[in-house]
This record gives sequence, structure tokens and C-alpha cells, in this order.
Amino acid sequence: MMIDDIALFIHIVKQGGVTAAADYLSVPAATVSRRLQRLEQRVGEKLLNRTARQCTLTHVGEVYFQSYVELVEQFEQIHHQLNDQKAKLTGKLKVLAPLNISHGFLKPMWLAFTKHYPEIQLELLLNNQRDDLSKNQADIAIRIGPQTDSHYQQKKLGSVDTLFVSTERYLSDAPSLSTPADLRQHRLIGTTLRNKWQLNNLKTGETQTYMCRFASTFNDAGFVKYLVCDGQGVALLPRFEIIDELKSGQLKQVLPLWRGESREIYAIWPSGRLLSKKAVCLKQFVTQFISETL
Repeated sequence: MMIDDIALFIHIVKQGGVTAAADYLSVPAATVSRRLQRLEQRVGEKLLNRTARQCTLTHVGEVYFQSYVELVEQFEQIHHQLNDQKAKLTGKLKVLAPLNISHGFLKPMWLAFTKHYPEIQLELLLNNQRDDLSKNQADIAIRIGPQTDSHYQQKKLGSVDTLFVSTERYLSDAPSLSTPADLRQHRLIGTTLRNKWQLNNLKTGETQTYMCRFASTFNDAGFVKYLVCDGQGVALLPRFEIIDELKSGQLKQVLPLWRGESREIYAIWPSGRLLSKKAVCLKQFVTQFISETL
């Protein structure tokens, strides 16, 4: 690009010659000389009078140097500042993340992250909708499930299994539940996103597709959990939605050998953009938290 060659020309003048500029920029001297010649061909005039010992500006070279030297210096100064900012774990980090999982499963992670890195100014935007990163000028997003848009890069941070759960109160008055076929005799609570469950037996490897007839459906998995916790039926939920309720005994796992489709947690960021050190740090922090918690 011509702007790159002009910047190179500025460095040749400031360093006092092709060889000195090559050393300063860590570029072969032959490359510097070739690019200077290319610039002179585009301008249609010689910019430097070169001898074995020195380089002097021609009249046209003086005009070019005075016209561009401040611009190049400002550009390089801003470039260095941005690189320094990216390399430090300080400053603003804007993140998009799902509402439910952040209030529940990821809550300890967010608290630990802000405590470990107090110089990072975390701006966390929570929404269960897949808000656009570019529109929100976000650095990175946490998503459930892979991203299909080619405008984004993605990295899987972890995988979470889905479990059948209910309460002792509901099960005490309900028919027996030992196989997926028994689900037909139970009140099933589900989401509007899925009307069938892909099931897998951990012991035998058997797979089944179960067509659901829900007693109630919601577009929010958190509300599905509320009804199940209230003793109103059985649900298939990601472990991250119910991890606290399982630990406390409020919910009980049923059909323990059967699992639904795993939920995969991804980090998403715009293609063609290098992640800042702050965003990389968050990505690694989430990955470690998931591996240690689930």
C-alpha cells in the first residue's frame, strides 16, 4: 500500500538512510530499497539523492516529508498506545452474556473475575436474546450453542449435560418413573424452543427421540425450573440451570442414566479482530470455571 511506503520513506529520512531504517524497522535493507523505488515510481519523481555515505532530500522529497511526517508520527503513536492498552489487564471490557446463566451458574465466576482483576472495568450486558456484538460495540460475548454467522469467530468454553429433574413432593404422588416411556404418565414442563427431546443412555449408549406433550411451556428455562421446584412436574434442564437446587436437595434427578442433548457454552467475537488481552483473560477464566465446577 502507498501509505505504508510513505511511512517507510519517513523512517528512511529520520534514520538517515536505507540501512539505518532497515535496522530500526527490522526489515531487510533490500526490501526497504525496493519499496522506496516503488514509491518514487508512483510519485513519478525521485525523493532522495542517495550516495554511498548519505541520503539527501530532493525538492519533491522535502515536500512529501514535510506533508506526511506529522501524520505518520501521530498514526504510529496511536498504534503504540492501542497496542499497549490491549496488552494490559486494565481498562474497559464490554461483554454480552445470557441473563439466566449469569444470575445463576456463572454468578460466582463474575464475582471472582471482578475481584481478581479490579483494574478491568467490566461492562456486562445481560440479555437472553442474541444481541449484535457490533451494534453494542462489545469486545466478546458468551453464548449457549454455536454461532452460525460467518462474521464471528467462536471458541467452545465447555459443555454442560441436561438432566431430568423433579421434586420429592411431586414424585410421591406420581406414577413410577424408570424409563423414558413412563414420561407419558407425567406432567412435563418444557420450553417453546423444543417439542422433542434427543435422549442418550449413559450405560448402554441407546438413543431415543421423545416427542413431548407439555402441560406448560415457557420461552425461558428459568421459569421451567420455577414450576418444577413448585412440585408441578418433570423437566429436562441443563445442569447449569439447576446446579444450586440439586446441591440443596430442592430438586432430585430422575431417570439418572438418561441425558438430553448437551448445552455448549461458547465465546463469540467479530471475525478479523484480535481479542484484547482482557478478553482473552476472561475467556480463559470462564473455561477454567466451567471445567472446575461441572
